[in-house]
Amino acid sequence: MGLSQTLLVYALVCVHLGVSQHYLRLRPSPSDNLPVPDLKEDPDPEYDPREQDLAERTLRKKLGSNFDPNFMSISSPMLVNLSAADNQVKLQGPMPNEIKKLDLTETPYGKRVKVGKKARRKFLQWLWTYTHCPVVYTWKDLGVRFWPRYIKEGNCFSERSCSFPEGMSCKPVKSINKIFLRWYCQGFLRQKYCTWIQVQYPIISECKCSC
Repeated sequence: MGLSQTLLVYALVCVHLGVSQHYLRLRPSPSDNLPVPDLKEDPDPEYDPREQDLAERTLRKKLGSNFDPNFMSISSPMLVNLSAADNQVKLQGPMPNEIKKLDLTETPYGKRVKVGKKARRKFLQWLWTYTHCPVVYTWKDLGVRFWPRYIKEGNCFSERSCSFPEGMSCKPVKSINKIFLRWYCQGFLRQKYCTWIQVQYPIISECKCSC
């Protein structure tokens, strides 16, 4: 499922919830914009799960194998996030082919320039580091109406341009879906019925330097 389709499915679930739950507006609208923006909730605590609805054993069983401790946490996690510098230095995987295959010996005017192997290797490594777009992860509190409550969300590094010369920026190109439980209420106040349902939450998994 593509990024747009994933967000469309998520948005449809959110719209359905919004119609059923008093004043609840759950977006995002279908788009390629990630991470998911903060969801607007009805502040009325009547629509919050009660203590007996938050039994960990029951909820773990309901979520089953979808529970991923690498991206979700029941209790408030330590907010230790990778710095931009760490993300830039720790390049993941092999050097991209578009960089590896660059011909540094030929100029736009047809004149050839002699470049030694060592100089070429160092320049390509610098170019890869400069244009690398790390995913910077941070923990986000989704609120009591999600379980698990905390999600490790990805963001594309955006403190500077990733191109040389400047002009391009890091943008998401891939995402993964994580299944969470969402507290879902139908009806109003004393006549309402609430339960936990499964919803997909897209998380940025890869960023790329682009226009």
